[in-house]
Amino acid sequence: MEKTNFMDKYPVHSLIIKKDETAFKNIDEIIEHLKSLIVENPVATFITVFDHFSHTTSLKEGVINEEIKDAKNLIFCFGKQIPNPKILAVRPRSIGITELEDSFSIDTLEAPNPQLQETLVGWIYSIKKS
Repeated sequence: MEKTNFMDKYPVHSLIIKKDETAFKNIDEIIEHLKSLIVENPVATFITVFDHFSHTTSLKEGVINEEIKDAKNLIFCFGKQIPNPKILAVRPRSIGITELEDSFSIDTLEAPNPQLQETLVGWIYSIKKS
């Protein structure tokens, strides 16, 4: 998993998974897998799936890199505390899943809690292991 500072300020963790490194055939299968992990987690709540590809395609001025075949965000929330108002700025969480010709790109913003980040990383690597 690679950590980058997207736009020089957002800590993003990314993993490229070749299609022959996973049993999942498409984004929807990956989302169902991740959704099951969210539902099983005692402090996570599934919220929705945002079809980013369809949304951008529907815009008159929408532009999508030609290498991208599909793109969705799985939106959920971790959280058993609201210690201050600023925590809401980093919730809910999102995992971006992008289908490319021969791979999937899985991307997420770094969680402010190291234990939650470790859980996210485990979930993402479980896509590769499946």
